[in-house]
Amino acid sequence: MTDHSITGKTVIIGGGAKNLGGLLARDFAAHGARAIAIHYNSPATQAAAEATVAAVQAAGAAAAAFQADLTTAGAVEKLFADAVAAFGRPDIAVNTVGKVLKKPILEISEAEYDEMSAVNAKSAFFFIKEAGRHLNDNGRICTLVTSLLGAFTPFYAGYAGTKAPVEHFTRAAAKEFGGRGISVTAVGPGPMDTPFFYGQESAEAQAYHKTAAALSPFSRTGLTDIEDIVPYIRFLVSDGWWMTGQTILVNGGYTTK
Repeated sequence: MTDHSITGKTVIIGGGAKNLGGLLARDFAAHGARAIAIHYNSPATQAAAEATVAAVQAAGAAAAAFQADLTTAGAVEKLFADAVAAFGRPDIAVNTVGKVLKKPILEISEAEYDEMSAVNAKSAFFFIKEAGRHLNDNGRICTLVTSLLGAFTPFYAGYAGTKAPVEHFTRAAAKEFGGRGISVTAVGPGPMDTPFFYGQESAEAQAYHKTAAALSPFSRTGLTDIEDIVPYIRFLVSDGWWMTGQTILVNGGYTTK
């Protein structure tokens, strides 16, 4: 019988240095993962990646950090090759990489659009591709998207619009990889209490988002706390394996489809 737990599994996390990715790495280690490959984007996050590696190792799992800008297919290929060389073929691949832009359509430049597309769509596509190539049979793939995929709102065309293709990548990959027992999902949190949120939002917008979810009064910040997202991702890459091809919005009632 197939073991659907995280115990003894090898994990690769895109954007695993800090925030949600860093918490996932620590959580997987606490739930018995054997080894975790922690990707980080740039030297600016190296210290956070090293701190996460140390925390994972302290929890009893092997860990190493791998730097890469995942906006080229070659960089994603190298990340997986390096992780496999270090720890063997992964069982679980989670990609939290993303970039937020809040801006009216009329003000978005071609360069900004290209960057958003590269970070949010292109890197996600090739992460899923390399995960499908390298994962062991009965593996799990999960990509972070956004609850804005279920919202009718201005100013986020550059962000939500470049996350939207991941829904289609997820469905196609679930069908294509399903014959090997690999499940593929996407999770869309609501506005999260991380620096990515506060850097984009005015004080007025922050106040609105902190009251917009049905369960806002029960949240520590009024926003989606990363601690509330981790159990859903853990479930999808373990006992929740039968759910595949789905994009799940996890946001305390912020929005739905």
